[in-house]
Amino acid sequence: VQLQASGGGLVQAGDSLRLSCTASERTMPIYVMGWFRQAPGAEREFVAGLAWSAGTKYYEDFAKGRFTISRDNAKNTLYLQMNTLKPEDTAVYYCAACTQPLHTIDVLVDRSYDSWGQGTLVTVSS
Repeated sequence: VQLQASGGGLVQAGDSLRLSCTASERTMPIYVMGWFRQAPGAEREFVAGLAWSAGTKYYEDFAKGRFTISRDNAKNTLYLQMNTLKPEDTAVYYCAACTQPLHTIDVLVDRSYDSWGQGTLVTVSS
């Protein structure tokens, strides 16, 4: 699976952005897709995940109420709508896909995913 992420940019605090991640060369079914982020000097962290078939959504605490993960099956595209952005949301955002079934707890773990996009930078100024 090849993943192409886009939609990052420079915004002000309180603004919104929508990230997109398009999957191609799908030689295997996708079970879960997710968004992770990595701020400068920090570990990569889970943001949100989505079970592709069932549509079940998972969010890290900081994303609940502000971020929404969704998909367009026809376009093989995953989205992350981010509202009320804060300077601490500044990071490189990565989309990832897993071609194996996962237990819920594993959705939050980056090593569970076997395909990664190139990352898109989100910068939120105060």
